[in-house]
Amino acid sequence: MTMATKTANVLARVEPEVKEEAENILNQLGVPASVVINMLYKQIIMTKGIPFSLTLRQAPVAVDEMSRDEFDSMMAKGLSQAKANESRLAKDVLSDVRNSIKEWTK
Repeated sequence: MTMATKTANVLARVEPEVKEEAENILNQLGVPASVVINMLYKQIIMTKGIPFSLTLRQAPVAVDEMSRDEFDSMMAKGLSQAKANESRLAKDVLSDVRNSIKEWTK
């Protein structure tokens, strides 16, 4: 895949809080929003559709709405996964994301 020599602008309106929070995360990842948008568009082309499920799901339960037993169960599951080494270091995940982005932008 070759690097595009021309670019086109995308204009989208988003809620200011959503934009700020997303851009803060992208900044921490070291990924420009334009790269993420380009990746999304490429996935739309590759999949001939939206590259994630669009379904109506039950809203997540806020921690303050959980019962003590539900919270304890959630925490025990996370601890169990950590002890069983069913997780990855954040730096390794970020490295994989950055490498994927490099591949996408070649």
